[in-house]
Amino acid sequence: MVHKLHDGSTGWLADAVLYQVYPQSFADSDGDGIGDLRGVEERLDYLEWLGVDVVWLNPIFASPFRDAGYDVSDHRAVAARYGTTDDLVSLVEAARRRGIRVLLDLVAGHTSDQHPLFLAAADDPDDQRYIWGPSPGRRFVASPGRRAGYYLANFLPCQPALNYGYARGDEREPWRLPVDAPGPRRNRAQLREIMDHWLRLGVAGFRCDMAYSLIKDDPGYGETAKLWREVRGWLDRRYPEAALIAEWGQPAVSVPAGFHADFFLQLHGDGWKTLIDNGAGLAPRPGTTTAVPYFDPSCRGSPRRFLDVWRAASAEVDGHGHAILPTSNHDTSRLACGPRTGEALKPVFAMQFTWPALPAVYYGDEIGMRFLPAMPDLEGSQVRPGDNRAGSRSPMQWDDTPGCGFSTAPPKQFYLPVDPDPDRPTVARQLVDDTSLLHTVRQLIALRRAHPGLGRGGDVAVLADGYPLVYRRDSGRYLVAVNPGGTTAVVHVPGLAHARPLLVDGAAAHHGEILMESNGFGIFEM
Repeated sequence: MVHKLHDGSTGWLADAVLYQVYPQSFADSDGDGIGDLRGVEERLDYLEWLGVDVVWLNPIFASPFRDAGYDVSDHRAVAARYGTTDDLVSLVEAARRRGIRVLLDLVAGHTSDQHPLFLAAADDPDDQRYIWGPSPGRRFVASPGRRAGYYLANFLPCQPALNYGYARGDEREPWRLPVDAPGPRRNRAQLREIMDHWLRLGVAGFRCDMAYSLIKDDPGYGETAKLWREVRGWLDRRYPEAALIAEWGQPAVSVPAGFHADFFLQLHGDGWKTLIDNGAGLAPRPGTTTAVPYFDPSCRGSPRRFLDVWRAASAEVDGHGHAILPTSNHDTSRLACGPRTGEALKPVFAMQFTWPALPAVYYGDEIGMRFLPAMPDLEGSQVRPGDNRAGSRSPMQWDDTPGCGFSTAPPKQFYLPVDPDPDRPTVARQLVDDTSLLHTVRQLIALRRAHPGLGRGGDVAVLADGYPLVYRRDSGRYLVAVNPGGTTAVVHVPGLAHARPLLVDGAAAHHGEILMESNGFGIFEM
């Protein structure tokens, strides 16, 4: 059952194009080799030109950076490497003048083990702000202070879980606290206070890291949903234009739990992953395997699993929230991974921007920046052998200088090495090439804006689920065909004689058929 919540004034989100900025790798304004907030501000003209209207920043808070900033030591302070609170306010205001909103990454479920609250709790046996047990166990870490026992880590050992309570008690673990205990109640209040701090400075909302993880031992996420609906109700009253976006990976669960949107990701299901994950980047999670994805030149993949998952999710969230299709992110392999590069990326973007979901572009994907293997393990990037997330976190490739225009520092001082390939794609090179991936992405964004029926609001009806994938949008007004296969293809479509091409690349309509080249796509108005 979908719990109806006040829509607030977040209608702007339905037409949004999101762009994820990994701040330490995007643009360095002060020459120290690490990207910063002023660097992001200096590149806003580019994002405006591209057509982006929402920027999501990975965590910018004070941190020891043992998990690249997801280990927060002060939720109300900007990390010195990124600048100051005034720099953030300047960025938010400069973005607003260009019609761009800024979202922050909210780490709600844990802190750093260097956070003052945790350091105090490690010395106080009566403190309830974190989860403590008397003995070691899965993800329990020995106390670093005078307090006896072990604390529960939410992800890495350096990230103690904030105590929002347990949905169920267990007589074998009497230290479990209910969700209404004083410590969990204080953490709920603190969560609202942190959000209020940044919203008063003008940010447009939050992407909530590990949003599913707050309440422990919560089958079906019932208590977790109650917590987030409480937050959503507070937002609707105080900041009705603020957006709440989940890192959950289950829109059918997270939207009823109070979120405006959630990502179709690898966390809790197949989703977008079955279309793009070719196994050439990050290793599969333990116990899982990677099948041939649909966007693969071998023509051995299928979109059917994605379509099944999509239909089930969209039936639950329709009219209540949104699913987001990301190109990739800081925790996944890039879109350009292994053999899939260059022209092979165009049909992926063509589908992403004509599907009834919100599109999110990970920085650099719009030019085809590739996943880089054999990167150094930096700030907790390698969680497991073969699973080094740094491969998707290299510096943005702005131009053809040795430092790619990312920084004036010597490249050896860069946060991470740049792509060593001399033919690496760059913004500067693609700006002067009208046939480039960058121009294609810009055209797709503009087309989506000009034809709302290609966006979130219209329906979708799949006509062919092979190579090519063909579907109608907006009650048949539009027809989209994408062919990621390595061979040409022909598909017959009734009524095609009256189609008007809106944007085509390697596709042509002729005598009721669409003739498609390898990596071609076509978008038609019927």
